[in-house]
Amino acid sequence: MIKAVILLVILSVSYSELFAVETSEQAPDFTLPNLAGENHRLEEYRGKVVLINFWASWCGPCRQEMPILDRIHSRYKPLGFSVLGVNVEENDSKARDILKRLDLRFPLLFDRSQLVSSEYAVEAMPFSVLVDRDGQIDYVHHGYKPGDENIYLDRIKTCLLYTSPSPRDS
Repeated sequence: MIKAVILLVILSVSYSELFAVETSEQAPDFTLPNLAGENHRLEEYRGKVVLINFWASWCGPCRQEMPILDRIHSRYKPLGFSVLGVNVEENDSKARDILKRLDLRFPLLFDRSQLVSSEYAVEAMPFSVLVDRDGQIDYVHHGYKPGDENIYLDRIKTCLLYTSPSPRDS
């Protein structure tokens, strides 16, 4: 019985790793609506460094992290950086209430069907994926605790410095 349980754990870990996004692979493209119902497509951000942040209204660390991400977005936007906040809830009414109070300036998108979340193998909240200017996944981060933003900043600065802007940015 113990061997069967161990084998099941190994198989489930291996199975989840097969579908998890990983660094150095192309970020899966997606199109999601924003608060006003206008679609945003990841491909439209090609040439910029993008932090995709998956979040939910019931997630305390998500609510704690979002104002920090907003400050990072505002500071590095002129250099070709953007945050895309992706809410993963089917019913977004609580998320909309939270967003009214937070006054965030980065695009906030809704993945009501969880198709994009599934494609990115989101397994914890918050879940962040840093995409370089070429559309490659540079970094994946699970969860949030104070200080994690320093890791983001290091990776963002590296992406901004070591990937060239696309002709669209000229």
